[in-house]
Amino acid sequence: MARQEEKSILRELGGWLLYILIIIVLTYLIITFVGQRTRVSGSSMETTLSDGDNLIVDKLSYRFQEPKRYDVIVFPYQHEENTFYIKRIVGLPGETIQVVDGYTYVNGELLSSDVYGAEVMNSPGMAAEPIELAQDEYFVLGDNRNHSSDSRDPSVGVLKRENLIGKAWVRIYPFDRLGVIRHE
Repeated sequence: MARQEEKSILRELGGWLLYILIIIVLTYLIITFVGQRTRVSGSSMETTLSDGDNLIVDKLSYRFQEPKRYDVIVFPYQHEENTFYIKRIVGLPGETIQVVDGYTYVNGELLSSDVYGAEVMNSPGMAAEPIELAQDEYFVLGDNRNHSSDSRDPSVGVLKRENLIGKAWVRIYPFDRLGVIRHE
């Protein structure tokens, strides 16, 4: 009788250990390939995103589709480990980007559909001269253009496709602003 109880306890314990192992493996796979939580630090994406917002980043979409203009993306800051930036894609592969008199031009045409920029840019940075994007490069700007380190800044520069972690998908905190992030 004691031996049967011992087997029953071991079977129960084994079942729990297998269950915990499956949860750990699934969590790892989801965090690695599907989504990741990130926190906004700073005001470079105001008014779209605010300091302290918690987001879920969709890491899966860009495995099946190309990033689009105005997607809000997350990428690693190359000069600081475990630091990620959140910006909006403005320039796509093959395009020429320039900032003239505080406005963004794509292939020589004013980007008039850019409703996200909070203000006219004071500094064009590197984009004072035309920047030709390669077939795997993107030009990004923060929505709060005068308070953003973005592709105009040499420390960020243009982004390679391989460096895009994913698209900001859902704001999960603060709860009163919970919802899907606007991309267009």
